[in-house]
Amino acid sequence: MPVSRTLRAALAATLFAALAAQAGEPLPPGQAQLLDSISADAMRGHLSFLASDALEGRGTPSRGLDIAAEYIASQFRAAGLEPLGDDGYFQTADWRKIAPERERAKFSDAPAPLPVRNVVGLLRGSDPALAGTYVLVTAHYDHLGIREGKGEDAIHNGANDDGSGTVSVIELARAFAAQKQRPKRSIVFMTVFGEEHGLVGSRYYGAHPLVPVADTVANINLEQIGRTDDSEGPQVLAAALTGADYSEVGDVLRKAGELTGTRITRHPVNSDRYFGASDNQALADLGVPAHTVSVAYAFPDYHGPADTWDKIDYANMAAIDRTVALAILMIANDPQAPRWNAGNPKAAKYVEAARALRAGKEEAPVLAK
Repeated sequence: MPVSRTLRAALAATLFAALAAQAGEPLPPGQAQLLDSISADAMRGHLSFLASDALEGRGTPSRGLDIAAEYIASQFRAAGLEPLGDDGYFQTADWRKIAPERERAKFSDAPAPLPVRNVVGLLRGSDPALAGTYVLVTAHYDHLGIREGKGEDAIHNGANDDGSGTVSVIELARAFAAQKQRPKRSIVFMTVFGEEHGLVGSRYYGAHPLVPVADTVANINLEQIGRTDDSEGPQVLAAALTGADYSEVGDVLRKAGELTGTRITRHPVNSDRYFGASDNQALADLGVPAHTVSVAYAFPDYHGPADTWDKIDYANMAAIDRTVALAILMIANDPQAPRWNAGNPKAAKYVEAARALRAGKEEAPVLAK
């Protein structure tokens, strides 16, 4: 007989508390309150809609993607985030002009723009000296849409890829905004379109940033964090980080994991292989320490129609999000911004990009020794 959702959530909370206690460093009340407010049930509710057939797989561009954008904006609005786009919470682009070259021919006959939108909200920081600097939290909310000729079920719902990251951004935004004491730095919460077409939405943001790139201290991107049935074996209370040793962001996430009872790991192959395969890459290319957190790199139903919301491990996803929340808070409250690892040859081009980005700025060194 399956365990009820309520009991499962209670067991997860108990395990989370026990593991945190084992770490030997109880969290201060403010941090504990932030983490405790992250709700698995809330994310289940969001994802059961965003990954439903009604949204037809959230292809770029599509009616389903537009509905998803409106839904995410409504959640940012309800949380009390400030709108940061050119149209409220939306940063709007014309797909006819920014689609990959191989796809533009499909839209050459359009009488009107094909709007696609990043959804962006701001939680303003509390410290006068640091509120003008930003931590960027991202996920892509698009998926593959409807794919005819791929079997009886043509709708690719994309619950884990990347509905899981999307609802995590929504829940993190709500949790942070609900706290009485805001972080010192400002936090930008953004979900982007067009990742499945080659990181188009995040690249568009990189070319048209809504806050200064030079004042963006880190980007944590969330992708595929809902499924624990990894092809290499179950991944419970564990997540991998792309470019895990490329910058000090990895150190912060690992410390947060120690305090919350989750393991932040470096996959021996995929952590480097997939560094450039998700939306962190756009910010990393500009010199911002940027990484993607994932639970499963490969899982059954990947890019298939059976990646549905009922297969997500919501209790585990909430545990991972608590670790991410603590890492975001640590970065947002630290006057020293994370730095690229100058001693790692794989980070060399990002080290140079950081130098170029901050050339002439009067601030602490950007490179770790």
